[in-house]
Amino acid sequence: MNDISQKLADSLEQLQQLQESGVVAIQSKQLSRVHRERLLKHGFIREVIRGWYIPAMPDEKPGDSTSWYTSFWDFCGTYLSHRFDNAWCLSPEQSISLHIGDRTVPQQLLVRSPKGNNKPTAFLHDTSIFDVRLNMPAAEHIENLDGLNVYSLAAALVYSSANQFQNAPVHMRTAFSMVTDASDVLSVLLAGNHSVIAGRLVGAFRNIGRDLIANNILKGMQAADLKVQEEDPFAEKVQVSFGRRDVSPYVNRMRLMWAQMRESIIAHFPEQPQQTIDIENYMAEVEDKFVTDAYHSLSIEGYRVTRELIELVRSGNWQAEGSDESKKHLDAMAARGYWDAFQEVKKALLAVLEGKNPADVLEQTHSDWYLALFGPSVAAGIIKQSDLAGYRSGPVYIRQSMHTPPSKEAVRDMMPTLFDLLAEEENAAVRVVLGHLIFVYIHPYFDGNGRMGRFIMNLMMASGGYPWTVVPVERRDEYMQALEAASVRQDIVPFTQFLASLV
Repeated sequence: MNDISQKLADSLEQLQQLQESGVVAIQSKQLSRVHRERLLKHGFIREVIRGWYIPAMPDEKPGDSTSWYTSFWDFCGTYLSHRFDNAWCLSPEQSISLHIGDRTVPQQLLVRSPKGNNKPTAFLHDTSIFDVRLNMPAAEHIENLDGLNVYSLAAALVYSSANQFQNAPVHMRTAFSMVTDASDVLSVLLAGNHSVIAGRLVGAFRNIGRDLIANNILKGMQAADLKVQEEDPFAEKVQVSFGRRDVSPYVNRMRLMWAQMRESIIAHFPEQPQQTIDIENYMAEVEDKFVTDAYHSLSIEGYRVTRELIELVRSGNWQAEGSDESKKHLDAMAARGYWDAFQEVKKALLAVLEGKNPADVLEQTHSDWYLALFGPSVAAGIIKQSDLAGYRSGPVYIRQSMHTPPSKEAVRDMMPTLFDLLAEEENAAVRVVLGHLIFVYIHPYFDGNGRMGRFIMNLMMASGGYPWTVVPVERRDEYMQALEAASVRQDIVPFTQFLASLV
């Protein structure tokens, strides 16, 4: 090892020690100047603001936001606690987002603290915090959630602004659905004599079908001689109701997203073809599109595969042994896996075209697609055999996305619900768009979610008589931006219009 490499290795050891101790927000004093400057020069750390850094990877391209978005919440928790001596709390609205499991990176994080200076502090990639100088909520109304000081769920519901019911109805309904009885909310309302807010919350609980909680809040306020004028703060009713035991915020939020998005999809997607499908011709057209589909789908994911390689795999003449290409990187294995998965997907397509319920077919076969997709990589020793065990066993992040996929525990609640929603959905266009979107929103696997999502999209296309549709790599940016708008802002129209333009 030469002298320069040895010095860099020494610096990386210092960084590794910090990371092993759980440090994400690195203060300048935690690294010597020599180590800090060396790690910064080689791209292993990035400066967020003066004196504060996060770990990074040197292969990140200029403008790549991945390391920042994956570090955002841990960084903010550490930075705010250091700056305000732990006398800080996120806004009620942001607290609700975290309570329901939405860890989307906000453009601006609102913080209240007696030491706030009423101005923003700029971070990376146009994100910031805005610290408002306000007294802290009562101690019993604050809790720590994964290193972040937030309002308790009950207090957040009481103190969220009235506008939030119009601006973020899915988030608010999801939060209300987590409440199992009136006690905690009523305690906050009575302590502050919040009769006007009580009327708003009573209407909100009634809006989602929680009449018992609504009635108990009314009785409690009346017993304290506080007059309550009930009002529904939501702009409209929703076709999703919640029983008192339906308290999974992930499942409830997914059902609400589905209900909110479906009408926009129907309005912007081509109507289902009316002609009878010739199954033999349909399957032949799908087979003809394999090379084009594989090339574009793999290229979207960053694999450098050629049409010639795909044809070689398709013909059965490609062998891992003796292939220098396959030994150098994952590309050839990805191409082989895509071919194997495509064969499994074709079996599912045929079942759907023959009249089987597409949701049932998907539930029964999607794990076979995944096993086929990565089987060659396991055989070659590129990934561990345990990675084929099923849904992911840890956190995962989407490159350059503000959306943080749900926890591994939430995945196991959400996937069965996705199959239920697809089975219940009568409109094929909704199945196409939301089948793809919700799958990648959940991100149930460590890898392959984009390819699986596009397979699901095309299975649902077949269920409505739409043709097999290829997402071209030349439109990758537009595709990713539309997915981001749907995942982060719940704006499904760009994604619907994008897919509609391909059909």
